[in-house]
Amino acid sequence: MAAGTLVSRVLGLVRVALLATALGASSGVVDAFSIANGLPNFIYLMVAGGVFNAVLVPQIIKATQSPDRGADFISRLITLAVIVLLVLTALVTLAAPLITTLVTDFSGQRLALATIFAYWCLPQIFFYGLYAIIGQVLNANGSFGPYMWAPVANNIVSIAALVAFIALMGSQIDSSHTPESWTSAQTLLLAGGTTLGIIIQALVLFWPLRRLGLGLKPTFGWRGVGLGRTGKLASITIITMLVGNGLYLVNIRVASIAAEARPDYLARVPPQQIAGPFNLDIGTMVYVLPHSVIALSIATVMFNQLAAAHSRNDLALIKETLSNGLRIMGVATVFGAAALLALAVPLGMLFSGGIRPDGALNALLISLLAVGAPFLSANFFLNRVFYAAEDALTPLRIQLILSVVGVSLALISGTFAPEYIVPLLALSFTLGNVIAVLVSHTFLVRKIGPYGAGHVYDVHVRLVLAGMVAAAVGAGSLWFFGGYSLDGFVWQSVLAAIVALAVCGTLMVIVYLLMLRALRIKELDEFLAPLLARFNRDN
Repeated sequence: MAAGTLVSRVLGLVRVALLATALGASSGVVDAFSIANGLPNFIYLMVAGGVFNAVLVPQIIKATQSPDRGADFISRLITLAVIVLLVLTALVTLAAPLITTLVTDFSGQRLALATIFAYWCLPQIFFYGLYAIIGQVLNANGSFGPYMWAPVANNIVSIAALVAFIALMGSQIDSSHTPESWTSAQTLLLAGGTTLGIIIQALVLFWPLRRLGLGLKPTFGWRGVGLGRTGKLASITIITMLVGNGLYLVNIRVASIAAEARPDYLARVPPQQIAGPFNLDIGTMVYVLPHSVIALSIATVMFNQLAAAHSRNDLALIKETLSNGLRIMGVATVFGAAALLALAVPLGMLFSGGIRPDGALNALLISLLAVGAPFLSANFFLNRVFYAAEDALTPLRIQLILSVVGVSLALISGTFAPEYIVPLLALSFTLGNVIAVLVSHTFLVRKIGPYGAGHVYDVHVRLVLAGMVAAAVGAGSLWFFGGYSLDGFVWQSVLAAIVALAVCGTLMVIVYLLMLRALRIKELDEFLAPLLARFNRDN
């Protein structure tokens, strides 16, 4: 399962690197597209994502224990979801001009282009929802692989579209794409190819769904089948997601202030490039990699264990699963933070399209975000305990607190000069992740009592020590590649950045593993157990 996520993320990195090659990382077109393309996933998560990914899993697990394996319940659930998603998608797509005006500070050609991109991208909402609901049905029936592998198909389609764009329309270095010179053919390749990938990601899940043999079919009528309880939980979760993801709107609006001011900075003598929304997207994408590749896979499996333990009222098992999950996740996320800090320069260049100022801006943001990576995963897993207990109200309280903090930090960032806005937003993300863990921990202890947080902390202290040693080795080895001089090898091209990442990253992994062994961190064995088991089966 984690292998599917890893392949998908690697391909996702390739896709973003190609997008930076096609449009640059700090251009007017790429900022307009990144915001428009981010809206469907954001709106889906805000309105329905929490319901599909958290609330429905316990309900589906309970339904699978019925004589028909939950076929009737799931049929009605999917039918209702399709109807709701169709209506939501249609309404949101029609409102594209209003949405782009509200969420950005753009004007003129940049606003017009963002609106066109939004018309092409917003229909993705329906297919994000379809992918999520079918994926959760598969997960509840023990079929985890397809849900993790489907995004691979999406990324392959998107990559193909970007390769075609670069071949036919040229890269940003060669052609200097601008909102004023943009054409309909370019929109078709870029936005159309991206949306096609999301469509395929959802449709490929129908084959494994059919193999479950549930005999699912469109079924109407939702009284007396248990959806009432689901609806109550869903309403609370929707409010939680509205509150939490509302922060995204504020961040995008504030980041777009910098993008709108960029032409004035480029007109200076000498020209000054400043970070915008896509640079922030790149930094965010890179820093969540440890969470997306490893922690999310662990959490997906352990969430079902938490839900099953709750259904048996086994509080001891809930605490054990929580503590074990946090410690195992830490093995990956702490190393991820160390690698991001040490290798921010080649990572920034990897997504720069070969443009050094863009690479430098990316590297700055990655460094500011890196420390928050372990806290992001820890907070995510802490909140899974509430959802496993079908408690959607506590996460709402937590999210209200965090949203107030996040919005306050974002608005403060927006009061600074444009060149500081996006770096300050990145710093606020890190601070917000740290605060989130403290708040979620406090609420969780009140609910289930002590769960071994002291043990978790002790393990993480040793993990951080191992990570610091590995980071020192990585930073030192990067010096040999000219990482600290703009004339150095690593700054010359994307290929040079890849070489530096491969060598320095490999050294860091070796040193980190040796340090974990020296510090006797047994969670390493638990983390590696699934990989070793698969290797033994293959041999």
